[in-house]
Amino acid sequence: MRQNILIVFDYAPLTTLRATIRDHVNAFKKYSAHNIFYLNLAYREKIPWHVRRMKFDVVIFHTLFFTARWDETGFQRTMRKAQFLKELDAVKVGLPQDEHFKTGYIHQMIQEFGIQTIFSVGPSSEWPKLYGELANQIQLKSVLTGYLDPSTIKKINAYARKIRTRTIDIGYRARHVEPSLGRHGRLKPYIAEQFLSRAAGSKLLMDISTRAEDTIVGNAWYAFLLRCKYTIGVEGGASILDRDGSIRERTLKFMEQHPEAGFEEIEANCFPGLDGNLHYVAISPRHLEACATRTCQVLIEGEYNGILKPGVHYIELKRDFSNLDEVLKWIEQDHLREEMTERAYRDIVQSGLYSYERFVSAVLDEALSTAPKTRTGLFDRIVSQWNWVVHLIHPYRIRAVRNIRKQRNKLKQVITNMRKGGKDSCGGTF
Repeated sequence: MRQNILIVFDYAPLTTLRATIRDHVNAFKKYSAHNIFYLNLAYREKIPWHVRRMKFDVVIFHTLFFTARWDETGFQRTMRKAQFLKELDAVKVGLPQDEHFKTGYIHQMIQEFGIQTIFSVGPSSEWPKLYGELANQIQLKSVLTGYLDPSTIKKINAYARKIRTRTIDIGYRARHVEPSLGRHGRLKPYIAEQFLSRAAGSKLLMDISTRAEDTIVGNAWYAFLLRCKYTIGVEGGASILDRDGSIRERTLKFMEQHPEAGFEEIEANCFPGLDGNLHYVAISPRHLEACATRTCQVLIEGEYNGILKPGVHYIELKRDFSNLDEVLKWIEQDHLREEMTERAYRDIVQSGLYSYERFVSAVLDEALSTAPKTRTGLFDRIVSQWNWVVHLIHPYRIRAVRNIRKQRNKLKQVITNMRKGGKDSCGGTF
């Protein structure tokens, strides 16, 4: 029986969404047979009356709902707009990320809205630190920060048919992260610096950069990976727990006053003795994308959620870079790459274990196992169709208005089919 699922988020500039986040949001509509509704609080000062009348079995607070906590004003606005969600008699699920930052705000969201299950991207060993007493009051489940989508793999394969030669030996892009993430966050730019300095005299052709102007986005990133024989990397995450955001605030203020300060000076003045109080690490979508493009990965030793294994799916680089010279020799010899990339492609991509379809199934199976079984009423089904006409998510507004006549006729047909006992298609966006 199809049930009503509401996805709640708060994000205004949808045209700038990164592909991984866009796929994450859209996955529920794409891979579920249930009635999926989206409520974007960014475009609503007041919740539509018809939303309040509907019966929802599950409410999923998306990552883009929890990101409101990064800004105090945005957080208060989101909490105010979402007040009516407290009253809903539905199973409530949360999908936060970056749980190391403003953890207290996440606690507030969980408690105020009665969220029963949190799907965490952090290691289970860190849940007591992240959630404290709440860890014993709610369900905690593990998920990844992102997954592979068949459409992404299709794009990559299309590019692969055009890009047949890998002209770059080592390719990499990273940005300089804030010191408030700790030494673990610093590894992303540091690995780039080490390769550029230690391999400078070799014959290897490298395209490695941490400059903002060299950022590669969208489909161009897949094309870049397909031109690279190897790419380097590290787990995403942080090694500092910033419960209320004060560490980041102190750090940014200090850096503004001392722009030339190094990490050790910043640490001594802003968070002495706190680096290493958290082991918040996770595999990132980049690692999965490298598997999909058959680009061999050289990764700093880590856990990678138990998915990627050293010597099997990637070449391991010691955290202190003590084996970097040996790794560079392996890259020059290039005798491990083909076998390793094929193995990674088979285990990670072809297996389908790390797809958005699996992700959606895991989340909804868990949520619906305790959700009341309510049959979708005629009113709910009509609203789900009408929402395609009054689509209020930004990129589709103009298109919805242009197609209003066509959608109105479709709605009439749906109502006719309902009266005749025929099948209909449900789901929409508020």
